[in-house]
Amino acid sequence: IVNVTQIGEMGAYVTLLEYDDIEGMILLSELSRRRIRSINKLVRVNRTEIVKVIRVDKEKGYIDLSKRQVDPEDVVKCEERYNKAKAVHSVLSHVAKSNDMRLEDLCAKVGWPLYAKFGHAYDAFKIALNMDAEEPTDIFAGLDVSTELKNDLLTYIKRRLAPQPVKIRADIEVTCFTYEGIDAIKTALTEGEEKSGADCQVKIKLIAPPMYVMTCMT
Repeated sequence: IVNVTQIGEMGAYVTLLEYDDIEGMILLSELSRRRIRSINKLVRVNRTEIVKVIRVDKEKGYIDLSKRQVDPEDVVKCEERYNKAKAVHSVLSHVAKSNDMRLEDLCAKVGWPLYAKFGHAYDAFKIALNMDAEEPTDIFAGLDVSTELKNDLLTYIKRRLAPQPVKIRADIEVTCFTYEGIDAIKTALTEGEEKSGADCQVKIKLIAPPMYVMTCMT
């Protein structure tokens, strides 16, 4: 995954986000499989792109990259892997800083063992979100982690990775042409709000007859 920093005649200059922002270049011929009419339609400065390394010249420090050789399926996998790693790095760097530790030391103590044990530290962190369950899985079992450090990790994992509530809004039109009229509408809307539960909070408010707004918080 790279970030485009500059567009030139030879191609696009980028920084490799997963490799300490070292510089590379997406060659003009490697931007697209189709004929290039405008390079600005293919890449833009500050945009993130998924690329493939095709050449590395260690002596000159050149890294040539290709965008056109990347399959669509690889884009999804790469973005998912990067987002997972980014979340793990965020948790570990925050906890390392708050405990006055070197990030590398915390990775050696916690991060890398979790990768070895669970395949990815992110997957271990997701399991940690359910440690309040009846039969929780202690992801730190067997690791040399103090109780204080463990609690700090769990606290920030829950803050960083816990699912965020989603609010859904819909404008609805409610009319009734029978004798009950307004009373029927009021009864129907009240019953709708009564369906609200802990997992889905339903609220209905009047905009102006016959328009109402219904919101759900999940």
